[in-house]
Amino acid sequence: MKIVFQHPTNLTDRLVHSLTQDLAGELRRISAQCVTFENTVFAPAIQKQLTAAAQTAAIDIAFIEREIVWADFKLLAMDMDSTIINIECIDEIADMCGKKSEVAEITEAAMRGEITDFNESLRRRLAILAGADATVLQKVLDERLQLNPGAEKLVQTAHANGLQTLLVSGGFTYFTAAVQKRLNLTHTRANELEIIDGKITGRVIGNIVNGDVKAATVQSYCETLNVPTQAAICMGDGANDLPMMAISGLSVAYHAKPRVQERADVAINHMGLDGLITVLNA
Repeated sequence: MKIVFQHPTNLTDRLVHSLTQDLAGELRRISAQCVTFENTVFAPAIQKQLTAAAQTAAIDIAFIEREIVWADFKLLAMDMDSTIINIECIDEIADMCGKKSEVAEITEAAMRGEITDFNESLRRRLAILAGADATVLQKVLDERLQLNPGAEKLVQTAHANGLQTLLVSGGFTYFTAAVQKRLNLTHTRANELEIIDGKITGRVIGNIVNGDVKAATVQSYCETLNVPTQAAICMGDGANDLPMMAISGLSVAYHAKPRVQERADVAINHMGLDGLITVLNA
């Protein structure tokens, strides 16, 4: 097994030694921010201890059981809200309508997996926003939405290595279209808000993009590429990302809810999105 340690600023030898002093293996420094510990074997209990210690020290730690490289993959599928971008768009729409607390409470519960019916949670949130002026969408885009650190570098690196990119979101096409343009993404899939006479109706057009639809979308694009879903990297932060992560060859939790981190192959909590590049290149 290989362990990849990453720190946003400076991963000191002393800090690495404190984490690995009881392990047998080969230490290799990749950069000032990254060190790998290779050819090591340990019990699952030790892995949990290492993970907890690394979290306390603001270090991202990835346990790589098999060699993984970019050439293993053909598709990078990413969630949008709180993954590729810094916000939950629906919460910011609600904020500009003076209703953020009502909507955000439902969003958080859904992302933690406490509300298991994503469709119902979205309908409830949209009902609160019914009647809002649709100009609020552009206002959120202009004033609130930013790419998370490392987004451009991650997408550029994926494209340079021959991967197609897919932004698959339980959010809205208004925002995925803008993010696609900024990052030159290959594909997108999201919910289309119904707008009539310049007002948000509180409904979406067509089927809701929930966790199962996300997974089906990943599978469909893999079929188009004539590759198994194991050739997909899937990245997200919430419970509705788990179905697509489960069918992927590499699942990545980005600043994610605990339930998602527990099920992911790689969890990034302190680095930017480009922390995944280091894991694949280390």
